[in-house]
Amino acid sequence: MFYTAPMRTTYREEPCRTAMNRVTGMGFRWSLNPYMGCAHRCAFCYVRGFERRADRPSDERYGTNVRVKVNVVEVLHGELARRGWRRELVAIGAATDPYQPAEGRYRLTRGCIRALGAAQTPFSIITRGPLIVRDVDVLSEAAVRADVMVSVSIATLDESISSRLEPGVAPPRQRLRAIRTLADAGISAGVALAPVLPGLTDAPRDMAAVLDAAREAGATHAWSNVLNLRPGTREHFLDVLEREWPSEVDRYRRLYPAGGSGYLAPVEADPIERRVAAVRRGSRVGDRRRIVLSPPPQPEQLVLTM
Repeated sequence: MFYTAPMRTTYREEPCRTAMNRVTGMGFRWSLNPYMGCAHRCAFCYVRGFERRADRPSDERYGTNVRVKVNVVEVLHGELARRGWRRELVAIGAATDPYQPAEGRYRLTRGCIRALGAAQTPFSIITRGPLIVRDVDVLSEAAVRADVMVSVSIATLDESISSRLEPGVAPPRQRLRAIRTLADAGISAGVALAPVLPGLTDAPRDMAAVLDAAREAGATHAWSNVLNLRPGTREHFLDVLEREWPSEVDRYRRLYPAGGSGYLAPVEADPIERRVAAVRRGSRVGDRRRIVLSPPPQPEQLVLTM
């Protein structure tokens, strides 16, 4: 079955055989992605590199075809019910945004949150989608049973930059409002300053603007990473630079040479990391007091006196 949405994105409704995927080399062992492909179509998305390796489009066509795992909630229920499941942390959105536009129609991320909460399984969410505020109720329910953490990605507050790099994403201020809504509900919501782009978003004042705004919104944590341009992502990103910031092309060709790992060399990355660390220390993200969710009290045995 096919459903074609506006903006020329085709949604392919296909069942999956597994919901959670085992991960190695990351800070978590399990990931969960209700969708494959992303209509946000961020120019810097590292998943473009994986798409190229799988002989799928990583250029402008990326994100125009999204696979919807229509049975993912049912499959997840089965996996969480296994006797061997140890309630390990599950990362939602590591490969595709769980709150891209398709979620408004299919509500699969919402169903997965319910399942994880019922199974008392901790999970984290990474998203650029303000749609997450729709699910404050199920996130709050899950948070009384297990650890829940949400990170909202904001690379810059400059809409002239974000609109060109993240063509399918809501403006940064809308994402800040999402952090505020979540934090006010007592959910651990923070900001991911990600990615940090050399020469475009790495000025201390620009990074501080993001973190200060996130702190004001009630962010409980912050983390960051520097742009990775692996093959597949690199070619598309350079095309975007050529069109939008031609003066930056030579710099990026030097910083991210063809055939490289996609990571900045330490001599280039270390100064950026030090600037980010200094800005994070100064921002004091997480200082604002927030509501703390706690499980309902256990029923007490009443003592009757005669």
